[in-house]
Amino acid sequence: MIFLCLKIFFARIIDVSLGTVRTYFIVKGKRTVAALIAFVEIFIWFYAAREALNTDITSIFIVISYAAGYAMGTYLGTIINEMFISGFVNIQVISDVIKDKEIKEIKKNNFGISAIKTVDSKHMLFIETNKKRVKECLNLIEKIDKKSFIIINESKVAYNGYIKKK
Repeated sequence: MIFLCLKIFFARIIDVSLGTVRTYFIVKGKRTVAALIAFVEIFIWFYAAREALNTDITSIFIVISYAAGYAMGTYLGTIINEMFISGFVNIQVISDVIKDKEIKEIKKNNFGISAIKTVDSKHMLFIETNKKRVKECLNLIEKIDKKSFIIINESKVAYNGYIKKK
């Protein structure tokens, strides 16, 4: 029974991790890669489900292995996305503290930035950057204005303009 539980657990980790990565590729519009990952994902899922359901062993540990593999696969899939899959994010900042001098400072740190003045004399910044540089950018913005309003969105596609990879 321990061997069965371990097979189910690790199969679920693999198939759910693949599902998490597949979702990323779907969002980015990479259908072919997503379809190939989906094939492998469901192949493994079918194996795990068959093993869990087609046994004479009636133990709660099989269900726990199935569920724990799902949870661990979700966790691992998000780590894989963060570590290995590059992409871009759009950081929008609204601030009444950030002025032209601070915008130049952000540019000096190799961030592409566009800024517009709002009707109430604030600045709205648009920064497109590599996912790996988000924390660096946020630290810089918070150093300038801790109370700025910040929105971060993942970008589907980014081209032209200035994006520094680090």
